[in-house]
Amino acid sequence: MSDSLYHPTTAAEARRRKELAPEAHEAFEAFSRAVFAPGALDETTKQLIAVAVAHTTQCPYCIDGHTKLAVRKGASPEQIMEAIWVAAEMRAGGAYAHSTLAMSAIEHVHPQQSTREG
Repeated sequence: MSDSLYHPTTAAEARRRKELAPEAHEAFEAFSRAVFAPGALDETTKQLIAVAVAHTTQCPYCIDGHTKLAVRKGASPEQIMEAIWVAAEMRAGGAYAHSTLAMSAIEHVHPQQSTREG
């Protein structure tokens, strides 16, 4: 990532994070290695999932890192973009699905403007 709000993590910062909580750091690294190891899903598929999730959570560090890892594991630019579109649909779909909460709140405040069939 170039000049942006999110600066790249320096080696000193990475060391300091590890020094501040070494057991948790090692546990997280071991967990990450286990999660991304080949299993029922191959490593490329796992990285494509990570790219999609990173876009949903909007973590620029994860987007950068997992996109690079996906490419290194053999993902094509087309696969990466398709994974990103899946993430976009899921995020938009979640907003649409949760609109039922707003409709229920409207009904609670203004029962005469009910959106439910009765």
